[in-house]
Amino acid sequence: MPISKTKSSFYRRLYVAHLIDSGVDSVPAITEVTGMPRRTAQDTINALAELDIVCEFEPQPGAPHNIGRYVIRDWGAINPRWITFHIETIRQALGYP
Repeated sequence: MPISKTKSSFYRRLYVAHLIDSGVDSVPAITEVTGMPRRTAQDTINALAELDIVCEFEPQPGAPHNIGRYVIRDWGAINPRWITFHIETIRQALGYP
């Protein structure tokens, strides 16, 4: 049964935040793991703030511009343990490998 656009958007944000927190912490890594387009990954990272998830980019010292990783600084009202517990359901609902 297909899920609503609202739920898929919410799940996508939770999933991307979970990936970042698990070490899949760059746009190329996220696109490789999920198969989502680069722009979708970037937009999803930017949209994490709408859920009060604080996600910051940390540039790699001495590396060229925009080389680095994302870090979740604060989960806001989201419980990351809930995401971990339900990750298979979220992944299946989104159709990600």
